[in-house]
Amino acid sequence: MSAIYNFLLYLTGWPLACLLFFGGLYFTIRTKLPQFRLFGESIRVVMEKPEDEKSISSFGALMISTASRVGTGNIIGVSTAICVGGPGAVFWMWVTAIFGGASAFVESTLAQVYKKKDPDGGSYGGPAYYIEAALHSRPLAIIFCIALIFTYGVGYNMLASYNLQSSFSGFSFYDPKMTPLIIGCIIALVSLYCLLGGGRRIVQITGILVPVMGVMYVILALIALVLNIGNIPHMFGMIFADAFDFKAIFGGFMGSCLMMGFKRGLYSNEAGIGSAPNAAAAADVSHPAKQGLVQMLSVFIDTLLLCTATAFMSLCSGVEPNADLAGAPYIQAALSQTFGSIGPVFIAVAMVLFAFTTLLGNFYYIENCFAYLLGRKPSAMFMNGVRIFGAFLIFIGAILSFGTAWDIADICQCILAGINIPVCIVLGSVAYKALDNYMEQKKAGRNPVFNAKRDGGVKVDTDFWN
Repeated sequence: MSAIYNFLLYLTGWPLACLLFFGGLYFTIRTKLPQFRLFGESIRVVMEKPEDEKSISSFGALMISTASRVGTGNIIGVSTAICVGGPGAVFWMWVTAIFGGASAFVESTLAQVYKKKDPDGGSYGGPAYYIEAALHSRPLAIIFCIALIFTYGVGYNMLASYNLQSSFSGFSFYDPKMTPLIIGCIIALVSLYCLLGGGRRIVQITGILVPVMGVMYVILALIALVLNIGNIPHMFGMIFADAFDFKAIFGGFMGSCLMMGFKRGLYSNEAGIGSAPNAAAAADVSHPAKQGLVQMLSVFIDTLLLCTATAFMSLCSGVEPNADLAGAPYIQAALSQTFGSIGPVFIAVAMVLFAFTTLLGNFYYIENCFAYLLGRKPSAMFMNGVRIFGAFLIFIGAILSFGTAWDIADICQCILAGINIPVCIVLGSVAYKALDNYMEQKKAGRNPVFNAKRDGGVKVDTDFWN
């Protein structure tokens, strides 16, 4: 077992880094840099209302996917990357976000094209559905679903729980033996209460919490930059000098700023691993490319905005990062330096909100995968059983060790990316044609609509777009 575990950890190194970098670069070239030329369009599209008021809007789908993306990785993941890999990890996080935006566009557009119609007239879908429909490989789709359930139900949720309890480690009341147990129990019970309300409650709760906590966090980062304005030139100097210190990078690749930037960037924005398409498929839009643009925007919100906020708050404080401070201690020390005793309190509150929305958003994806595996929407009794077991895993996650929690998450996301990115490369032409068709109609002054076979070159019947 140890040999298998070590091999899987090896795959989370340069194989994963190459897959993310070259996959994202390929999608960027094939879609003609939508991250830059269509950024304004993505903001416009997200505010569109669905034709059916009962359907999930583009904004609703954005909130579900952003709720999962925006989580403990935006605070603890960034702090860990900087302390273990160095300040240059921030630059490589930006790279994963820029290229990852194109990956997010492709996977989410495909999810829209191949989405399925539910009995109530709504829609659902994700990578499992486009793998089976376009590649005619249900076994691969099943493997992907199982991997996603394990990633979000076990790896990511346990890590979110661990990161949450670790954010209280700097307070005087923290007891390493008892506090993780207490916090784990509380977050598991509160999450279970919300989850038993079903998917609609998830949308309602995340729709309120995600924007509020995001805006507050960015405002605090701007205040920190103003208070430490004299340190800003040194901060940027550290980021870029370390990012291009290739001797140091390739001398210790697994712990380098490039590797940590890629791994923690992926953990934070999830671009290319096939999670957000599950939310994207639920949106009611007139053209698949619209939801692709919306999910591209979600990647930018997560990494270029919120992860950067954490990095700047930390590095402008003057507190030097080191491996002993990895995780919550570094960001808490940095905010204590800038804001005094209120800094660690704010981080603890932010971690509660970030972890909470992550846990709720993750279960939305899990339910969608069970629907595929069972061939129908899971019964309430079945899903309640899954949620109860998931709450138990959340509790267990709070008492894990630092290294174990991160290793499990890294392995899980590597498996998902290893399936989804190659699949998107094979099926990508559908997304590229959809984008070209969207832009042609926009230039003609029309609200774009889509026919799967005519405009996307789709060779199979779809539930929508006919």
